Amino acid sequence: MKEGDKVPSIKATLSDGSTLDLGQPGAPLMLYFYPKDDTPGCTKEAQAFTALADDFAKAGVRVVGVSRDPMKKHDKFIAKYDLKVLLASDEEGHISDAFGTWVEKSMYGRKYMGMERSTFLIGADGIVRQAWRGVKVPGHAEAVLAAAKA
Repeated sequence: MKEGDKVPSIKATLSDGSTLDLGQPGAPLMLYFYPKDDTPGCTKEAQAFTALADDFAKAGVRVVGVSRDPMKKHDKFIAKYDLKVLLASDEEGHISDAFGTWVEKSMYGRKYMGMERSTFLIGADGIVRQAWRGVKVPGHAEAVLAAAKA
């Protein structure tokens, strides 16, 4: 998935119990993919988006984080850190496969499959407006907010 691509119609159940059709979000959507709940980098990223949640809301942009963790783990993650962003569980991998964020990684010479930290700004019409791949957490939430406001 890259800028200008149409997001396929994939239904995602969000942590508030609502369902979102990613291909027809109805309002601008900022979808961020992260590897795992309650790990240092992922926690910092979720906290950064939470800190800016009101600014995203004022800009009319809905923020949703996606990982392959089950919804019960998401619920604990949200409660533990008082997160104000919605999370979607992608246990079957339909969302991450569609966005190309489930990739081969390498650590200490060992290869494995994992979630690439990536963010997509999607228009109300389901078209990807901007894509960030291989994201580094510091300053990322602010950069995405600036793009969302533009």
